Amino acid sequence: MAAVLPTKGNLMAAKRSRTLAQTGYELMDRKRNILVREMMSLLDDASAIQKEIDQVFHSAYAALARANIELGLCDRIAEGVEPDNSLDIRWRSVMGVELPHIPGTSPPPKPTYGFAYTSPAFDLAYIEFAKVKDLVRKLAEVETSIYRLAEAIKKSQKRANALKNIVIPGFDDTIRTITEALEEKEREEFVRLKVIKRQNEEKKETTGRN
Repeated sequence: MAAVLPTKGNLMAAKRSRTLAQTGYELMDRKRNILVREMMSLLDDASAIQKEIDQVFHSAYAALARANIELGLCDRIAEGVEPDNSLDIRWRSVMGVELPHIPGTSPPPKPTYGFAYTSPAFDLAYIEFAKVKDLVRKLAEVETSIYRLAEAIKKSQKRANALKNIVIPGFDDTIRTITEALEEKEREEFVRLKVIKRQNEEKKETTGRN
């Protein structure tokens, strides 16, 4: 930190700045802790969703395998399934960090293919992959939120460390330097006043003898 003149005004200003820096550090540290708790909760959610996806994927591919055996390759039938563009992404804020939120669930599956050339196995595969799509939607929401939180935590930690290890110690050094300089100045003034007082007393004594 740049040197400042050792005045009482600068000392008061340095103390105020030091207090603000300490408050900033405490707020930044509190923000980091809240974001970490939010991220840990989402990590648990992501783990649970991933396990569920693995199970549903297994059921979906098993159903698709049975449908392929019964109907042959299902590519042509799958072409009749309309794309789902109903995804609605909204946002929620956690300590100023914008996190994606997809309200509700995907619409219930409504087969758009003909039933004449399909089978119950194909219907089951369609339903199971609809479940997979809904779970992937949830996982994407959670994983994107985790990524954004991790980035925000990293920035908060960096700023908190800068305040704690650089800014606040810098103000402490400035306050100590100014305080020591003012105390030295006060001692010098005290000594000067004592010398003047002694000289005045000596003059009075000399005048009295004369």
